[in-house]
Amino acid sequence: CFARAIKRFEDKELFIKLDDDALVDIDYVIGLIKKYQGYHKPVYISDHERTQPRNFPDSLNGVMYGNGKFYMFNRKLVQCLDTDIKYRGSPNEDSVFGGMVSNGCGEYNVEYVKEDDRWIWHKEYTNKNKHIDLSFIKNH
Repeated sequence: CFARAIKRFEDKELFIKLDDDALVDIDYVIGLIKKYQGYHKPVYISDHERTQPRNFPDSLNGVMYGNGKFYMFNRKLVQCLDTDIKYRGSPNEDSVFGGMVSNGCGEYNVEYVKEDDRWIWHKEYTNKNKHIDLSFIKNH
């Protein structure tokens, strides 16, 4: 799990997870870094939604998680993650990460920040006369 791996990067304050079929504007990322560097509480930036009880009848039931295309979080969030979370089935990594946040940090102790999708492109990018299929591999 990448959550265990990032705990080893003790000298890093902010982390980004980005799907391989997504692009993010670098100036947007720099703005987030400037705003949330040294922030006083755990920060979790993404397009959050709540898991549905019928899909997750256990520790992932009703947790807030970020849409996998992009999320950014700080060292304070990494420090409180519950990387030993137990769950059943095979949920996607985004809902498991949300469960680690909720179980370890406590939902009310985290600053959930809505990403600005004007600066994040997922699966396709269109600008001026350019249109790029970011998920070129047809099995994506």
